[in-house]
Amino acid sequence: MRLDAGCPRCAASVTPSDDRWTCPTHGDTMPLWRAVEPTYDGFAEYLVLSRQLPTWLPWPLPPGWQVTDYGCVGREGAEPRAAFVSCAGPSDLDGVVEVTTVTEEPGVGLGARIAGVTHTDPGREVGASAPQVRLRLDATSVPVWAVDTSDREVVLDRSVFAGEAHGRWLWLVMRPASAALLLHDTGAMHDVSDLGPELVTLPFGTAPRAW
Repeated sequence: MRLDAGCPRCAASVTPSDDRWTCPTHGDTMPLWRAVEPTYDGFAEYLVLSRQLPTWLPWPLPPGWQVTDYGCVGREGAEPRAAFVSCAGPSDLDGVVEVTTVTEEPGVGLGARIAGVTHTDPGREVGASAPQVRLRLDATSVPVWAVDTSDREVVLDRSVFAGEAHGRWLWLVMRPASAALLLHDTGAMHDVSDLGPELVTLPFGTAPRAW
């Protein structure tokens, strides 16, 4: 196993018992299976676990970019509840930036944990006004709204956007906050879960974990 089990809503380890997993803070939960170290073999294992969920990445990755993290919320024999993937690379304005996309069912809380916000699902700002950005996901244009992170002590370390895609919540977390300016220049995000042999050349790297 190249993935470690933890709680999707906090950094605690989870304890297995029969077909249940328990977090000391959040009780019974589906585990988050997260990369121990990003590798092609580990990514293939992740894709099997998250097989019914999309894995959104800029594709092809820009020059110098690497996949730095990935994970899936679920357990054997059950449909996955959430999946995320992070990539990082150089930019002209901000140096190295990180982009994390999350797709999840309501109530999971993984996107909120990565975004560093207190509510489990995106807040009232989603859909309350005109969207700040429209993301291209494969052949679809999806509206996303900026999520308020002002309750954090540090508000310039990330920008957070959220919306809905294919009946699930979609989160986009970009670090640092100014990296959000790249959204107007990036191409389409693609679901890479069905690419097959093309993923053999996918570059992997490590980065300090921010959550």
